[in-house]
Parts: sequence; structure tokens; C-alpha cells
Amino acid sequence: MTIIHGARLPDAHSADGLSHPVDLHLSDTVVSVTQSGARPTGDGHVIDADGRIAFPGFIDSHVHGEAAVLDTDVQHAMLRQGVTSIVVGQDGVSYAPSARAAGGPAMPDAGAGAPGAFAWATGYFSAINGEHPTFRGGSVAELLATYDRTTPLNVAYLVPHGTLRYGALGDAARPATPGEIAAMADALIRGLDEGACGMSTGLEYVPASYAERQELLALTAVLAGRGLPHVSHMRGYEEKAGAAMAELMDLARETDVATHVSHYHGPAAELAGYVDAALAEGLDVTFDSYPYLRGCSILSMVSLPTWLPIADPARTVQLLRDESVLARLHTEHFPALADLWGRVTMAAVPGELNWTEGMTLPDVAARLGLSPADAAVELLVSTGLRAGCVFAQPPTNSPESVRTLLRHGAHMGGSDAIYAGGRPHPRGWGAFARFLSEHVRDLGDWTWADAQDHLSTAAARRFGFTDRGQLLPGMAADVVLVDPDRVRDEATYENPRQLASGIDDVLVAGVPVLVGGAMTGLLPGRALRPGGSRPAAPTAVRTEGGVRS
Repeated sequence: MTIIHGARLPDAHSADGLSHPVDLHLSDTVVSVTQSGARPTGDGHVIDADGRIAFPGFIDSHVHGEAAVLDTDVQHAMLRQGVTSIVVGQDGVSYAPSARAAGGPAMPDAGAGAPGAFAWATGYFSAINGEHPTFRGGSVAELLATYDRTTPLNVAYLVPHGTLRYGALGDAARPATPGEIAAMADALIRGLDEGACGMSTGLEYVPASYAERQELLALTAVLAGRGLPHVSHMRGYEEKAGAAMAELMDLARETDVATHVSHYHGPAAELAGYVDAALAEGLDVTFDSYPYLRGCSILSMVSLPTWLPIADPARTVQLLRDESVLARLHTEHFPALADLWGRVTMAAVPGELNWTEGMTLPDVAARLGLSPADAAVELLVSTGLRAGCVFAQPPTNSPESVRTLLRHGAHMGGSDAIYAGGRPHPRGWGAFARFLSEHVRDLGDWTWADAQDHLSTAAARRFGFTDRGQLLPGMAADVVLVDPDRVRDEATYENPRQLASGIDDVLVAGVPVLVGGAMTGLLPGRALRPGGSRPAAPTAVRTEGGVRS
């Protein structure tokens, strides 16, 4: 038994938003919550909260951590923000379902993933997801198994539509046939049966951008039948958001699928209006956002037109070396991006041009003696389209827009963290701490009770984690102690890998994984599945030579 002594809980009904001090009695679940008195004595382990706020572990509803969560530095970054569970498989591209990679271990049928789907997904999103250290293709169940007792955090997975599509028809830029749609639906069903918590689409990425209504209707109908969400990087943001939201709401209206919009950003009054209209109609709609004004993605997505076969990087690189193709780009496409180039900073550039990481595209261009457009082409060719970048959003994504969206009742926190490259976006190291420091303590956008709902309870509800999101008896003992005066993000765009401050003690399944700000080496994390996902606790293992049970 572990007892957290003298903690305060978020309380919407108290004057300062916090409860009187309480003691939390924990096993792998919350056993009881009692009024705090004298320091407990006995055989149990006692953690002195000293008035810190006890939250249920935060759930990052959108993070590109399927590989990074197995890295100890990234684990530390997540835990220092209070994140104990993450949802991966985002934006329609990830590792499973896929057939095994050449030379990999034998494994059972993986569904729609044809040979090459794993390699394609890993390569296409290398500057976003990175490369999994052990998984080389296979089923959703096999991927989820790689997160059991290998990490201090819990990991949930969305079946990625782009990977399904690539497995069924490769990079074909055409509508799927009825047979191909059926194959995708079968693979989706299998992935959900194996524990996925929904499906993601990345409708600005290839090959998902080639999907038409009938394909998306068939797949979202499968989700609706399971009560699981369609999580979407929409077909467009900013000025394209209206049409993109209309597409998602059409699918929701037709199939009754629950819909979650990823990294919602832009003019807040307009965007909130779309959500409010959908809710008024009776549709089930939520969204996530992060508290920054810059985004991060792959350079090919922000700089190349859809008429290039971006799902086939080798072919695209070949075309980018063709003078006639370059002439067409300079005539038809690049002029419209004149305002973009100055807002782009290179984040991940493997190979001989890695010296460009942290430089703006105009600065790279000056060093190379090229125009910004030609410098972008050079970076794409040099890396085989594997370059990642941070970019400032248009002015419509203002600080007030960020604040307005995160105050919306349909909002939940999602860092959209990307950990690849030498100069990544700081959101992976600071988003959840910034929510608490800036938007609770400094600006008052949320109360502490609001923070619990937006950063834990709402995501647990959306993805069906029925044993998480609240510190109630019987719920999983994922607990975060937050110092309300000290919590803050330290990561910056110039120095993005700085750990957050003010969150020094974290438990997962009742197991201390962060003590005094340092990792303990214990690995109680599990794959999360919809429904009760509670891991069994005393079997946690250490990273350094501990016994696995």
C-alpha cells in the first residue's frame, strides 16, 4: 500500500479551486480517499504531498510517440509534464497493421498490410514517428505488445487509415474499389478486435488524401458500430477548415460515428462555431489543441503539391530532379508559398544537410546560394523526403484563438509532440506544463478542476478508458503531484529539450516512476485498450537488469 499524504484535489466548488488536504490510499488502483490528519505510520510507503495538487495521470490525446515512448529521455520529458498515458497512431500513418519487413521474424497474417506497408509508413513519417526499436511489421496486437512492461507510461493505439489504404492499394492516387474498401474494413475490424481505441485519418497526407466519401463512410461505419472514435487530421485547416469540418460532419451524420478533430487551430470564433453547430445537431464531436503558435510536420506536406506522387518518395525525388517538373513547380505552385518560406525552420534533416537543423529556410537558401523554394527542393531530394520542419502558423492562429479554443467544453489537451531531429518543436517537452502554468495559474483560462477535465478526464471518456481520468476508488492509480507555484514549461524553440519544472512525483498503477524529478527505472506501463485497461502493479520491472515477471 502506498499513501499520498496531504494532497489537495481539484475542487470546482471551493473558493481556491482545491479541496482540503486528503490522503490517497493506493495499490494498483485508488483504494480510498480520506481526510488528511497525522502522517500515517505502519508498513505502507508514504509520499508527503505537502499541499501539492494530486491529479489523475494526464492523457496526451495526440502524440507521435509510438517509437519515442521507448526512449528514456522522452519518457522523462513526458513524466515531468505529468503525462502517464498517450494515444498514438495519429494522422493516419503508423506501423500496424502491416506485413513483416524483409528479414524480420515470422508472424501471423497482419490483415490488409501488404509487403512494404511497414517500410512505407516508417519512411514517410520518419521525421514524425521515427523508427520503432524492435517492431518490424505485424498486427496491432503485436505492436501493442511492445509497450507492455517496456515503458513507465501507458500507450493506446489508433488504427491508421493511411496504412490501411497503402496495404490495400499501395500509393494509387485513385478511389478505392469495393473490394479494396472491404479489405480495409476487414483490417480495421481486426485491429479494433486486437485493442485499438479508434481509427485516425490524415486527410492532408498521402495516400489518405486520395480517399473519397464511400471509402470513409465504410470505415467510419465500422467505428460507429463499436462506439469508437474517428480521429482526424482534417483535409485542411485555416481557410480550408470550413469545408474540412463539413466533410467530417457529413460522415458523422451518415454513420453516427463519434468524431475527434486533431490539433484544431485557426480563427477561434469560426472554428468554435463549427463545433457548436455540430453539437447542437446532436453529433458527438471533440477536438484537441496545443498551447503554441507554431506547428510541426514533414516538409513535403507543407511544400509540395498533390499532383506529385508523395506516397512514393523515390519516384518524387526522381521527379524533383526533372527540369520540366521544377519549371512547373515554379510556375504553378511555389509562387503561392512565398509567404510560407520565411515561417519555416528546419527541425529534422538526416544526412549531409543536417547542419540546417534550427535554421530558417531563407537562411538555408542563403548558405546554399539558392532561392527558398529551390532550397526546399534540395532538402527534400537530399533526405528522400524525410525532412521535418517547424513553421509559424498564419496570424489567424493568434494567442487569443489558442485561449478561446482551449476554453471550449469539447476541448482536450494534445501535444502533437514530435521527437525526431536536432531541433524539434518544444511542445513535446512543455505542452502539458504550459497548460497548467500559463492557462491555469497565470491567465485563469481554466480552474484546476477544468485542467483535470481537459488534460485527463475528457480523453479517458473519448477513448473509452473507463478506469482512468479520475482519482476515485477502483480507478487506476495513475497519479501526478503538481506544485501549483512551480509548475512551468522550460522548453523553447531555441532549446526545445528542456524538462518542465514543478512536477517531481508521478505514479503509474501505484508504482513510483518519477521521484524527486528523477526516473526510478520502474516500467509498469501497459498497452491501453478501450474499457478497463488497468495494468497489474507489483510486476513492474526496472530498465537496468531487473527481474521480469
